[in-house]
Amino acid sequence: MSEKQQVITTSPLKLIYKCVNDVITVYLKDHTILKGLLLMADNNMNLIMDDTEEINDNGETKIKYGKILVRGNNILYIIVSPTITIS
Repeated sequence: MSEKQQVITTSPLKLIYKCVNDVITVYLKDHTILKGLLLMADNNMNLIMDDTEEINDNGETKIKYGKILVRGNNILYIIVSPTITIS
């Protein structure tokens, strides 16, 4: 590992909790992509999001949903803002 690389480990839930009130992108197991403001998350990684949009493969808005609940067991992965600091 080079001197510039740093390994930081944290709980995925701690990272998600830090993202509350930030925009996240959620990839679901059925290949749906959702982007919106994270309002709340629980220990099962169920998410409540607002101003949520379904995004197509080109990154364009496909459908606007508004406020939604995403069940945690449907999530494949989540992309958070690179400005979120882990400490």
